Amino acid sequence: MSSPKVLILNQPFVSDTGGGITLSNLFSKWSSEQIAVACSGYLLKGEIESTKCNKYYQLGSDERKWIFPLNLIRRKYQSGEVRFTDQTKDKVVAEEDKSVSRTNFTTKYVEPFFYYFGLTHFISKTILSPQIREWLTNFNPDVIYAQSTSREEILFCIAVQEYLKKPMVFHKMDDWLTLSGNKSFMKNYWRKKINKEFKQLLNHSKLVMSISDYMGEEYQKRYNKEFITFHNPIDIDFWKTGQRLSYELSSSPTIMYAGRIGLGIDNSLMTIAAAIDKVNDELNMSINFMLQAPGSPEWLGNYKCTKFKKFVPYSELPSVFGGADFMILPYDFDPNGLAFIKYSMPTKASEYMASGTPIIIFAPEDTALVQYAKKKSWAAVVTNNDCDELANKIKKLVVDLPLRENFAITAKKLAEERHNTDLVATEFRACIESVIK
Repeated sequence: MSSPKVLILNQPFVSDTGGGITLSNLFSKWSSEQIAVACSGYLLKGEIESTKCNKYYQLGSDERKWIFPLNLIRRKYQSGEVRFTDQTKDKVVAEEDKSVSRTNFTTKYVEPFFYYFGLTHFISKTILSPQIREWLTNFNPDVIYAQSTSREEILFCIAVQEYLKKPMVFHKMDDWLTLSGNKSFMKNYWRKKINKEFKQLLNHSKLVMSISDYMGEEYQKRYNKEFITFHNPIDIDFWKTGQRLSYELSSSPTIMYAGRIGLGIDNSLMTIAAAIDKVNDELNMSINFMLQAPGSPEWLGNYKCTKFKKFVPYSELPSVFGGADFMILPYDFDPNGLAFIKYSMPTKASEYMASGTPIIIFAPEDTALVQYAKKKSWAAVVTNNDCDELANKIKKLVVDLPLRENFAITAKKLAEERHNTDLVATEFRACIESVIK
């Protein structure tokens, strides 16, 4: 049976972000010819997976309108349909008259001004230009699949649905609504207004999805809507190519973190490094803390155990993750950071599970990740931001082979039963098709 035609809003198929990877896996049962994406130009600068979809509308200066003076200094993108090849990718998404000095000035002075005075949420808006209306009409989707990470995107989704009058499926990825206007003196006004507009978006949707069960439960209470959970599924056969099968530790064991570094995660990473140094001293071991990240952090040399390696191609991840002795998944313990990620589920969680490597989670108790790990017993969990407690958990895992083996086997089994792309993508497609008359 042929795939229904689906229009995706605000999320491209890219291989270098969690959202892009999740999208690719969820839509793996779709023909690429039946998919089109409409999103802002700045989102099309990543590693586009053109085999998943190669029909994009770039929301540019004809659609995205900025208030004065940002309309004079903001980067501009061309509007219109783009298709990707290795030769044309950079050309079709290029910015017009890009100025580094103007960009720096905007970031340093103009944006903070608007943010402080509560003006962020109407500094730009996306309209339906005649050009995108024609493009939408010509594609004529059977269904709309939408995500949003801002008020502007919420209103854009509503506008597209009202124009096409086609059923829409909305998928919530994180709880950014809780932080909308958080540091502005107009925060109460904006939270109330954006919450009202988000409810309108939900009412325009035939089906609503969440990224975790915990989010679905919370959002059902908030909005009286039943949310279906879809998290990142994984190709089990792909991950089996490097899956860890033995749980004896190497002579210099490795605890690996793979992900971003910087504001919001560095404090947790430094606590992990300090805990590993402590374990090494107490057990006379040489455990390495391997950071696989875009760049090396400035604090790397402050700890004996830390080592750095750059990101490897996605195709190499099974052997890299399977080659580590432990994978660690930390969260930020800052209250503002917690509010944002509380109900989210990191894309790499299911990848860690399928790797066969024992997992350590270092994150606040009240998060979807911790709730899931504790409920299903697939990882060792530390929920207090305490170096000594973390060190003790690591020591316990180091000396207890059956314990780390049990965590790893449970995680692998759960990945196969609940996060297998063949199963999840089929169920996802059935849900999408269910809203089409």
